[in-house]
Amino acid sequence: MTGASNRPAPEDVRTVACIGAGVIGGGWAAYFLARGYRVVAWDPAPDAEPRLRHLVEAAWPALTELGLAGGASIDHLTVVPSLAEACGEADFVQESAPEDLDLKRSLLADIDAATAQDIVISSSTSGYGMSEMQDKCAHPERTVVGHPFNPPYLIPLVEVVGGTATDPKAVQWAADFFTLAGKSVITMDREVPGFIANRLQEALWREALHMVNAGEATVEQIDRSITDGPGLRWALQGPLLTFHLAGGQGGMAHMLDHFGPSLLSPWTRLAAPELTPELRDAVVAGCDDEAGGRTIDDLVAERDRGVIAILRALGRA
Repeated sequence: MTGASNRPAPEDVRTVACIGAGVIGGGWAAYFLARGYRVVAWDPAPDAEPRLRHLVEAAWPALTELGLAGGASIDHLTVVPSLAEACGEADFVQESAPEDLDLKRSLLADIDAATAQDIVISSSTSGYGMSEMQDKCAHPERTVVGHPFNPPYLIPLVEVVGGTATDPKAVQWAADFFTLAGKSVITMDREVPGFIANRLQEALWREALHMVNAGEATVEQIDRSITDGPGLRWALQGPLLTFHLAGGQGGMAHMLDHFGPSLLSPWTRLAAPELTPELRDAVVAGCDDEAGGRTIDDLVAERDRGVIAILRALGRA
């Protein structure tokens, strides 16, 4: 135990409550099971349990190939009929409800009321700040954001940040827990709308929409420009270190001195284009064309095999 509180030490966590059993919540459940935790899940949807079990079973071969923790078992998943039952057993709670601010506020307040005092409550939100979501909680000091990346059972990154009412000790506890659970953790110094990685992704996404909208590139061309280009470098080193190396022996300083003026060139359009029906249809059709008849399950399996190969090449699995 830590201090005089009822909060378990990160290494003593045994039971994780996964609230919300969609793609993200289900991915979290699969990941925690593979790391040897017992998972208690709840979702209000009538078909939540079969959907969740299907997702976990589909993820299990990839997780098994990566290597399961001692004692890990798919049988350690329990789906319960009430939020109170799920939270009442938890040493840690991961909420993964849809991105609806009012829903998040109400649900986090309900989780807060149902969870033992001092237990850390984490949200998978991809855009909202915890300060926006914790205002209805009786104990907001133990609420944090633990923002994963899809699929959570394979992608290592988790961005952790608290809100204005969050105790910094809860943020540190969450970061320590996710690290012990095998995640690559960024503990953010302060809240930023969209966090870090999503803001970077968003810039690329918006420029891609502009290029499709203007007829400058197809969906497949845009995707291949990343997968067969800078994406291969970014798997090893981030964009800034990549630019640092582009400066040769002079590093980033030479890079900025030499190429800095090009920042004034109109290479990108960061303002989002209007998502017209025509643009929406063009993007959807482009994805269908690129899929070439492969189903979602086919694409997920291909993605998983690829991520595993990259992780192993980098010595991370």
